[in-house]
Amino acid sequence: MTLFLWVVYPYICLTIFVVGHIWRYRYDKFGWTTRSSQLYENRLLRLGSPLFHFGILAVFLGHVMGLGVPKSWTEAVGISEGLYHFFAVTVGAIAGICTLVGMSILIYRRRTTGPVFSATTSMDKVMYALLALVIVLGLANTVVANLVGSYDYREGVSIWFRGIFRFQTYPELMAAAPWTFQAHGLAAITLFALWPFTRLVHVFSAPLGYLTRPYIVYRSAKPSTAGNRPARRGW
Repeated sequence: MTLFLWVVYPYICLTIFVVGHIWRYRYDKFGWTTRSSQLYENRLLRLGSPLFHFGILAVFLGHVMGLGVPKSWTEAVGISEGLYHFFAVTVGAIAGICTLVGMSILIYRRRTTGPVFSATTSMDKVMYALLALVIVLGLANTVVANLVGSYDYREGVSIWFRGIFRFQTYPELMAAAPWTFQAHGLAAITLFALWPFTRLVHVFSAPLGYLTRPYIVYRSAKPSTAGNRPARRGW
C-alpha cells in the first residue's frame, strides 16, 4: 500500500497531468479558458480574485522554496533554520489565509449570483472542493510543522517530492510523515490529475500574441442624414 500511495499513484497523476494537457490543447482549444464571469458580477470579483491569485502565487513560491530547495542549500547561503521557519510561518500563513479568504469570496459569489452559478459546471464544484481541501491542509501543516510539532518536512516530504522527479523514490519518508502531510500530499497529487479537465488550464496561458498582432483599425459609420438634425463635421 505504501508503494502504491507514494510511488505508483503520483506517477499516474503526473502522467494524466501531462497527457491531459496535450490532449485538451489539441482537441479542446476553444474550451481552454477561465470561463470568465466578470460581466455577471464585478464587485465581489474585484475583492476575491486578487486575494486568491496573489495568495496562491505566494503559496506556490513558498512550495518551490520548501520542497524544491534542499535544506543544505539554504544553510550554505547563510539562512539559519530559525530564520527559515520564521519566514515559513509568517509569509506562509499570510499567503495561505489570503488564498483561503479570496477563494471563499469567489465561492460565495459563485453560489449567490444567479448567472454565475448557472455557468458553474460539475467539474468546477469538484475542483473548488479539492482545492479548498489542499489549502486548508496546507495551513494546518504550517501550524503543525512550525509551531506545534517537531516534524521537519524538509527532511521527509521534501526529499520524497524531489525524488519523484529524479526517479529516486523514498516512499518510507511519506509513510513516516504526520497524517496531515500525507493527506495534503494525496489531495495535491489528485488535484494535478484533475487539472487538465478544469478551468485551471488557464495557468499555462499567456497573451504573448498580443505583442506581435497587428493593430485593429476602427472606422466610424457614415453619418446619418435622417431627421432634421444636420450631421456634425469632424473626424
